[in-house]
Amino acid sequence: MLKLESRPEPSRIMSYASPLLAVALTLLSGFVLFSFLGKDPVQAFLVFFIKPVATAYGLGELCLKATPLILCALGLALGFRANVWNIGAEGQLTLGAIVGGGVALWLHDVQSAWLLLPLMLIAGALGGMAWAAIPAFLRTRFNTNEILVSLMLVYVARLLLSWLVHGPWRDPQGYNFPQSPMFQEAALLPLLVEGVRTNIAFLIALVLAAISWVFAEKTFAGFRFKVAGLAPAAASYAGFSEKRNVWLALMIGGGAAGLAGIAEVAGPIGQLQPSISPGYGFAAIIVAFVGRLHPFGVVLASLLMSLLYIGGETAQIQMALPAAVTGVFQGMLLFYLLAADLFINFRLRWKKRPTIAAPVVSVASKEAA
Repeated sequence: MLKLESRPEPSRIMSYASPLLAVALTLLSGFVLFSFLGKDPVQAFLVFFIKPVATAYGLGELCLKATPLILCALGLALGFRANVWNIGAEGQLTLGAIVGGGVALWLHDVQSAWLLLPLMLIAGALGGMAWAAIPAFLRTRFNTNEILVSLMLVYVARLLLSWLVHGPWRDPQGYNFPQSPMFQEAALLPLLVEGVRTNIAFLIALVLAAISWVFAEKTFAGFRFKVAGLAPAAASYAGFSEKRNVWLALMIGGGAAGLAGIAEVAGPIGQLQPSISPGYGFAAIIVAFVGRLHPFGVVLASLLMSLLYIGGETAQIQMALPAAVTGVFQGMLLFYLLAADLFINFRLRWKKRPTIAAPVVSVASKEAA
């Protein structure tokens, strides 16, 4: 009989093997899913996971879509280490796009990219931080739940963006479409390689990943985050300020998400539209946990999640698969990760069923019968 048994201490091997096991089970389930949809599993696998990155342009698209995921997940991962649950990166990304894009529209006559782009990136990060400051203030002042507040603010941010592109920021020459004017050339992020759409924001994301590692592993603030996440009572006893951790974690997460937002509108989109993200802020939550809340793990997990986005789009075009297949793969990945994480603290043990002894009947009882 198989029984779950608590481990004396968490398994270090399983903590690293868990994401790999989750990915393998997701791929295996994908074969079953494609079969149920009436598609050849091998062909579907090639279309979904291989063809999108078989060319230089495809690799560029992989890095392009991974950029906002890396930026959002880096900020979230640092907060999750400190038990600060920022679920509103999607809204902070949207505010970053609005504020940074507003700078581009306001300074539309500026033709110097060296002046305009830094202003846009700083404004985008500040916009995300301002949106994250709302749940930070409410958590530290009124002890509200930052999960609910940050999540609800996502929809407020989306409605604000929709109002702007339908109203005061609508392009007067856009044939009544809800979109802002196209940004000038100086407001667009330069491409890394000619012929692909990957821009300099990808390098910024990699640099920030390295900085995040230094912050988490080599600074006192990162140590405070770690202690607060692993042993809140010890952090309180040591005098570590919970409010300081909440503010710092949400400001980092909001700034990184805001930077992702302006990188999107100043990169592949080139203007403000009613929708600027297919859910990068929410997918970044999965990315953070698949990457084990480690900056370099986040980079690898972002590339995997980016492949799911691109593969889903390719499968829609070439195999007429539904658009929801991407979300299904994301959900399966998270489900298997949570299931595999169980074995970090528990293990399966085979135990024999106890044998039940036959009742002993005495001689006296037999004679009485």
